[in-house]
Amino acid sequence: MLINMKFTKYITLACTAAALTTACKDIDDIAPEGGYYSGEKVESIFASDPTRPAAIPNNLYTLLGAPNGCNYNKPDDFGFIMSSFCNDLEGADAHIFDSGYNWFSVCGELSSRNANYRNPYIRYKLPYVVIGQVNNFLSQYGESNDKSIKEAVPQVRAIRAYAYLFLAPNYQFNYQYAKDEPCVPLLSDAVADVTNNPRATVAEVYKAILEDLDFAVENLGSFDRNGDKSLINKAVALGLRARTYLSMGEFQKAYDDALEAEKLSKDEGIAPATIADVSKPAFCDIKENNWMWGYAMTTSVAAKQLYATSSSWIRSFSGSSYSAACQVYTMINRMLYDKIDDTDVRKGWWLKPYDAKLDPEKDEKFNTWSNDAVASPLLDGMKWKDNANVAALNIDDEKMPFVPYTNVKFGCKTIGTTTNEEDWPYMRIEEMLLIQAECQAALGNEAKSKEILTNFVKTYRDPAYEVGKKGMTLRDEIWFQRRVELWGEGFSVYDMRRLNKPLVRFHKGLTASKGGDGYEADAFAFNMEANDPWFLMRFPQTEMNTNHGIVDNTGGNMPVAGQNPDLTDGVTDEIINQ
Repeated sequence: MLINMKFTKYITLACTAAALTTACKDIDDIAPEGGYYSGEKVESIFASDPTRPAAIPNNLYTLLGAPNGCNYNKPDDFGFIMSSFCNDLEGADAHIFDSGYNWFSVCGELSSRNANYRNPYIRYKLPYVVIGQVNNFLSQYGESNDKSIKEAVPQVRAIRAYAYLFLAPNYQFNYQYAKDEPCVPLLSDAVADVTNNPRATVAEVYKAILEDLDFAVENLGSFDRNGDKSLINKAVALGLRARTYLSMGEFQKAYDDALEAEKLSKDEGIAPATIADVSKPAFCDIKENNWMWGYAMTTSVAAKQLYATSSSWIRSFSGSSYSAACQVYTMINRMLYDKIDDTDVRKGWWLKPYDAKLDPEKDEKFNTWSNDAVASPLLDGMKWKDNANVAALNIDDEKMPFVPYTNVKFGCKTIGTTTNEEDWPYMRIEEMLLIQAECQAALGNEAKSKEILTNFVKTYRDPAYEVGKKGMTLRDEIWFQRRVELWGEGFSVYDMRRLNKPLVRFHKGLTASKGGDGYEADAFAFNMEANDPWFLMRFPQTEMNTNHGIVDNTGGNMPVAGQNPDLTDGVTDEIINQ
């Protein structure tokens, strides 16, 4: 099989020529190593000095998004950032071409419900590694009176809650619909036999999450992180608790926490990004004014595996990446894109066909992704290492031309970077405003909800915004705003579970991208009912081999292209500009 020479240096990172003759997803058919992770027996994947226990929390923060966190040395091993990415690719609004260089095709096709694939194993393993490290730290140092340790304890407990929050929506439906159903095992000293530790119920998992977050909120009030937004302070702990209460349907509590988190963040100088702030590629620097909590990537950490970073996959401006070099850009689903008003600055976060009159199915100019086929005001005047216009540029081994619906929301600190040191947002103040709006709507206070929503969108995103103009219910309008505002940040699965929404990726006659030069999104164009058992992740085989108390998720079938074409979700039901 002939392979374009432009990709030669990526062969060892993507697939061998032999693998390409079958399917690149086969690289995930590996039996992962490792076993059961408990607080006593967890295998540390980072070095720490036992004489300096205060270093352990710092290492935990690094572990959350470090490349090669599970020792695979593969481009799909980058911690909780990778898990966030997968959560969006398994949803309706983000996708990558189904090509031989898409290491995340398992998410697009939902074959990630496989007990022996690396992708779901990493997403299961790493949270438990983190949980085990927290348990070890607390068992050894939890009662210490040392000031640095006393400040660290509530932070690591919040991290443990964060880990469980990642696991819960993947292994069971939401609290409001399945609180008494089995979720994931809880790890604690109370577990008498780690080889027979059954799944706790959803209610039990959320109870454990709240216990940690309650402690964090109560004990972080005097903690001053001195501007270091990679650390968890009281505002972040409140934000995590607001997310938790939102999933539980405790809307008043979620509202109160989100409101207080917003207030404390403003006291710290944090405010929503302005229209000017997001009129250029952004979301790459923890110093951005709207971030409450984020991952502070460093060049040394990124160097562990340059291709296992958000810069390589989610961003479209790195010179050492899969996205740009292999044209596997992360794109928005056209159905959501067409719902965004032209007056909304966020419309420019993705590239549209330059000429709206082009027929994506017939026009040669569109189908060849020619250099002037896409446009966004965010790219005006932008250069790639002082060369040609960034949108059209084609540089061997660095960048291929953008395609329609490619995201330019996520920028790089340096266009064409080869260091991939971009940071990652875990929590932004805009989320707190959207939580407040949703909670007020759920509580029946529609006027207050509309006021919060309108103030946010009109002030910071679309001066012409009118709530209700699209004909959605208020709750769906807020979900739409979340889907646009938080796109690519890992909320898709979380929101679908808690709202009990179906997966709707296409309508009859309209696929996610509608077009493509041999790289069709059609393989991922399927819809699923909200309660389809296939949504639930399967437990890794190694976990079931060592923890015999696990009863796996079953039921459902791997989706096929074109299934359930009549499903609707309340947001993308009527498509604009067909």
